[in-house]
Amino acid sequence: MTDFTNRSYQKELLDRDDIPFADIQQNMKELDFINTRLGGHEITIEGFKKLAGERNTISVCEIGCGGGDNLNAIYRYCSKKKIHVKFTGIDINPDCISYAKKNTSIPDENFISTDYKNVDFENDKPDIIFASLFCHHFTNEELITMLQWMKRNSTLGFFINDLHRHPLAYHFIKLATRIFSRSYLVKNDAPLSVLRGFKKMEWENIFNTAAIKNYTIKWKWAFRYLIVSPVSPEGET
Repeated sequence: MTDFTNRSYQKELLDRDDIPFADIQQNMKELDFINTRLGGHEITIEGFKKLAGERNTISVCEIGCGGGDNLNAIYRYCSKKKIHVKFTGIDINPDCISYAKKNTSIPDENFISTDYKNVDFENDKPDIIFASLFCHHFTNEELITMLQWMKRNSTLGFFINDLHRHPLAYHFIKLATRIFSRSYLVKNDAPLSVLRGFKKMEWENIFNTAAIKNYTIKWKWAFRYLIVSPVSPEGET
């Protein structure tokens, strides 16, 4: 039987560096569809709104941006609300960045192919940094470094949109992708992503170890957590 007690650290296929570009394209298309149909983009926009407040000019950065579908969802929202946004998308996979440049409404120069830890914003830090379906790719120890990096490099705060490790989520996505997906990457990685996902107490332990106290965790359909960590007026989270 599948064990949901502890996070799986089995690597996803998309973490490899030898995946053909055509297969990555199909994977990105299907992830966008899943995010749209199961409310993932709505969760991302909610996290953005909580930190952006009533501002009409703002900058936002996504680490692990993949095909850019989350940034594109924020772009569409901000266009309707007449909010001027400067976007930055960072992903270590150059094929994902190539796909994002061709399939989003965001200017090409705003996408960077590198490890997020290598980015130095100097005096031009983004207001908001976020990660969507990115954190589960890392160990708990690596996540501590990531949270502290997002805290240091954002002026308003950061948020996370990621998976709740739960049997219902696992069996649903495994069945759904088996029936509807045309991507071997999605069929393999989607259920594995759930096994690499989190329970609320695990997030609380990670934030506690990272010495970040100012955050909220909310469960969202379908089996996700939205974590928002604003920067306090004193400049601490």
